[in-house]
Amino acid sequence: MKRLFLAAACALAFAAPAVQVEAWGNTGHRLIGMAAVRALPEDLPAFLRSPEAAAEIGELSREPDRWKGGGQPHDRERDTAHFVDMDDEGRIMNDKGMSIDALPRLKSEYDAALQSAGIDVDDAGYLPYAIMDAWQQLVRDLAYVRVLTAQANREIDPGKKAWYLADLRRREALTLRDLGVLSHYIGDGSQPHHTSIHYNGWGDYPNPEGFTNSRQTHGLFEGAFTGRVASLQAVEAGMTAPSLESFDLKRRTVAYLKTTLGTVVPFYRLEKAGGFGEVGGQPDPRGAEFTLARLSAGASELRDLTVLAWRASADVSIGWPAVKVAEVEAGTVDPWLSMIGED
Repeated sequence: MKRLFLAAACALAFAAPAVQVEAWGNTGHRLIGMAAVRALPEDLPAFLRSPEAAAEIGELSREPDRWKGGGQPHDRERDTAHFVDMDDEGRIMNDKGMSIDALPRLKSEYDAALQSAGIDVDDAGYLPYAIMDAWQQLVRDLAYVRVLTAQANREIDPGKKAWYLADLRRREALTLRDLGVLSHYIGDGSQPHHTSIHYNGWGDYPNPEGFTNSRQTHGLFEGAFTGRVASLQAVEAGMTAPSLESFDLKRRTVAYLKTTLGTVVPFYRLEKAGGFGEVGGQPDPRGAEFTLARLSAGASELRDLTVLAWRASADVSIGWPAVKVAEVEAGTVDPWLSMIGED
């Protein structure tokens, strides 16, 4: 709950949206989404790889921040999806919380375990589950894209063909929207403050290196500073080579968040050294390098997870009665009743 009060306080304290506590602000989220889409390989569907799709994902990547303020229970079920507060050892909140490596299968089990340890689940956040849920939804979307595309291409009945094509357009729009949601949470996961108990200043913890406790730290970094140093070309230039082997969703999500947690202390050391200030009237290049590395990490992860979702979508079943995507693509099953619905 303390994070939610903090976000409201920062919004009041700073009139400019760039310094509100929303991971990466608008600039960073847009760039992560756009860079990832522009880097997708040619074996993914064309509707995902167009310049229009990149621009659309850039805008939709901001969407979970734009959901805020809907009231209860809407906000409580969404606001805590943007972060997971780990201590310096990778445990949720403190030494009573579970290690991020030991995440339960379900968010409800996670909530129960934290509550039994005396930890407020609203304080802890559930970003890893938001990422995993969004990825699984993308797999479902892409599975429908596969089936609808395959059957529309071979259907000879004019009425059915028209329905398949119309439903494909609907599914493509839903896929872009859901990819934007995944982009947002991946972007949150690349921002150091969204993985740490030290989310806005070091806080009331042992502080032997004398790190800042300024409540402006988080917002000014991800908003105003990022807005000055980030560009699409720079984010793309920093993206890493694809990593697509031996995929396990939970292990991949945990490893990604732990990598970001490892940048928290380097951030505070750089902040203490003035790295997020100016040199000769320009943003300090040390801070710019750090910021771009984090944005590029988010774009790289989103690119990879999108490719992995496309691959996974070939091996699932969808619709009711359920049909196997692979069988529809092979032309051995007619999916009509499974797609349109059998009452």
